[in-house]
Amino acid sequence: MAAPILRWVGPGKRWALAWVDSSSSHRRVSPNGSASHRMREQRSVAQQSLHTAPKPRKGGHKWAAVVGLEVHAQISSNSKLFSGSQVSFAAPPNSLVSFFDASLPGTLPVLNRRCVEAAVMTGLALNCHINKKSLFDRKHYFYADLPAGYQITQQRLPIAVRGSLTYGVFVGNKRSHMATKTVRIKQIQLEQDSGKSLHDDLRSQTLIDLNRAGVGLLEMVLEPDLSCGEEAATVVRELQLILQALGTSKANMAEGQLRVDANISVHQPGEPLGIRTEVKNLNSIRFLARAIDHEIQRQISELESGGVILNETRSFDHRLGCTVPMRDKEGKQDYRFMPEPNLPPLVLYDTASLPVGVEPQQVINIDQIRDTLPELPRVTRERLVREYGMLPEHSFTLLNEVGLLQFFQSVMKETRAEPKKVTSWVLNVLLGYLKQHNLAVNESPITPSALAGLLDLLDSKAISSSAAKEVFEELWKGKAKTAAQIVSEKQLELMQDQEALEQLCQATMEGHPQVVTDMKTGNPKAINKLIGLVRKATLNRADPAVIKNILERLSA
Repeated sequence: MAAPILRWVGPGKRWALAWVDSSSSHRRVSPNGSASHRMREQRSVAQQSLHTAPKPRKGGHKWAAVVGLEVHAQISSNSKLFSGSQVSFAAPPNSLVSFFDASLPGTLPVLNRRCVEAAVMTGLALNCHINKKSLFDRKHYFYADLPAGYQITQQRLPIAVRGSLTYGVFVGNKRSHMATKTVRIKQIQLEQDSGKSLHDDLRSQTLIDLNRAGVGLLEMVLEPDLSCGEEAATVVRELQLILQALGTSKANMAEGQLRVDANISVHQPGEPLGIRTEVKNLNSIRFLARAIDHEIQRQISELESGGVILNETRSFDHRLGCTVPMRDKEGKQDYRFMPEPNLPPLVLYDTASLPVGVEPQQVINIDQIRDTLPELPRVTRERLVREYGMLPEHSFTLLNEVGLLQFFQSVMKETRAEPKKVTSWVLNVLLGYLKQHNLAVNESPITPSALAGLLDLLDSKAISSSAAKEVFEELWKGKAKTAAQIVSEKQLELMQDQEALEQLCQATMEGHPQVVTDMKTGNPKAINKLIGLVRKATLNRADPAVIKNILERLSA
């Protein structure tokens, strides 16, 4: 029951708002839980997933949703952040653990240069200010998969601050227009990942795998400028594309290389922000959108029914489509941040401040990294629109589908067809088939060369549009035949004999005098019927446009 999304600019800070109608009076949120609330939380999860806000009444209140994200991206590096242990997905448990990773006494951290360069490059791509001096801190908390009892991070003075990310969302009733929005980035910091706890419910035990312990992470903290699940999902996808373009992270969510925590609250416009909840460890863009939208509606429903919102951590159950409580955050946890005594300040340079005579491998030059930045997704989309004349929303689709841009560009290199026709076939026909069969682009049975051959036949008017679709279906079957071979075998070539085609048109008109009379009175259905009859007589081997011209000439 969300109404159109609006943005509200208030004093001091700007918040992105999603207006939602309500039907009952709003009660202020108490910071403390109530018995009635706790009883409601004990209801079955299935019931919670069906609990939605009541239908709005005329004159009802409106709600504003505020969403902030914390994104953790695993840095693409051969070794961990502070040790030489290898980084590899799905390695045997505890096979990639150094003495430092296991926190044995006497071991010291050694900073990985590659991780620092990745952080600087990501910060530059996200329009951040790069701090020439940053510090490392210890964040203390006790988990079984954190052997040191603390995490090395950058709380006080991170490596990059004050950035921004521009993204596009579809707007309008038909969602056919693209609107550009911006989310602010508070900071980017380097930190260690923890190990992994594997819960064995059958034996009632938890096993610890430290292969991931100490792997380098980029934590990107976004300001709460978002207002719904769709915006959050679009931002994370754009961030994923940027990281992959830079090569700083593979950002594969299925392998845990990109994880998102969402902070969500609702309030009424003009009133203080509501109590927020945190939904942890979202590892799918689709689940991220669903979790945020559900949590917004859950909080509104809770408040409208007279309950309160607790400051708590929740998780998303994708099978039931709802968030469930994990732990209470009412008592603020003291992480006892302190400077990391075993690491000096991280000092970076630019060309102006670079010490004279220093060896390049001994320092990190911010300007040198800036010069190596590749083409970013935003620039790629602008280039596609400029070079091929495609719509902005088409450029978004090409980049958002993994491997589709490369497929499109490969087709363009091998075909004489116009870019608009190639775009239409790739986005409407090929992508439609891929989604229908639940296949990735790299699993397509049709290669770029095969599609280019088909489009060349269509462009040279050797076959009709309907014949082209028939050829595409044959190519999809993957029988190692070219488009030209299929056309020849099935005799799908367009009739090139104009005299024979005129005779067919004449015979058709003589056999259907009433239809001809209707056509002469300007009835569009009549001429379409005649075109269909002629095409049927030619086994669909005649171009409808050519047939129409002949019919109009003969009836004049």
